[in-house]
Amino acid sequence: MMTWVMIWRMMGKSKNKRHYFTKEHEDAVVKYVSTNNKDEKTKLYVIYLQPAFSELVDKIVYTYKFSNLPNIDILRDECKIWLTTVLDKYDPNKGSKAFSYFSVITKNWFIHKVKKNSQRMRREVQIDASDSVFVKNLEVEHLSNDAGYLFFREQAEFWQNFWNEIESWDEEALKPNEKKVLNAVKILFENCDDIEIFNKKAVYLYLRELTGLNTKQVVNSLNKMRSKYGQFKKNWNEGKI
Repeated sequence: MMTWVMIWRMMGKSKNKRHYFTKEHEDAVVKYVSTNNKDEKTKLYVIYLQPAFSELVDKIVYTYKFSNLPNIDILRDECKIWLTTVLDKYDPNKGSKAFSYFSVITKNWFIHKVKKNSQRMRREVQIDASDSVFVKNLEVEHLSNDAGYLFFREQAEFWQNFWNEIESWDEEALKPNEKKVLNAVKILFENCDDIEIFNKKAVYLYLRELTGLNTKQVVNSLNKMRSKYGQFKKNWNEGKI
């Protein structure tokens, strides 16, 4: 699995390319949701948001091959209109970047359309609600630079937010063993590029060596972390982060 550190490095290689959703656009979204002035909202939308959302939808359709949907041009326009109706639901105080927020909900909007189309055609293709299998099958082997940037940026922001989530667990009342395992997991994340073997067995070995605990003790603590990760992933997919 690609680590967030690796993803950040891959993003760095694209830093000279044209980015259609920049900090200027991020700031425009924040200003849009923070004002009740209709004239200012209209100006921000026309100048910054409409062009960025239009390209965002087009890139997601291409990256995840939603272009295979029937009437995709109509759906593409519908999605762009729909984004205008949910603009005010974005809350910058929750810590998620506008790019990530609107990327996730746009992707989920099209996934919902895929599910409806699958049901209508009575295909025997099950699309998991978590969308992990679906997205894996839809990843394009030969992405353009722009589409690749979209995918890697979203992934990078996911891992950065997850790292922030892990950091917040330090503030909770953890048992001694849970604290040891959490610190060990953070060490693995911080040094992932220096670890030559990264399979399940090796990870458990690293954790046992770092914590001095036995496998059962490590697993018990990891199970609690796994539950927290599940809630984090759910919130991310629903655009709550």
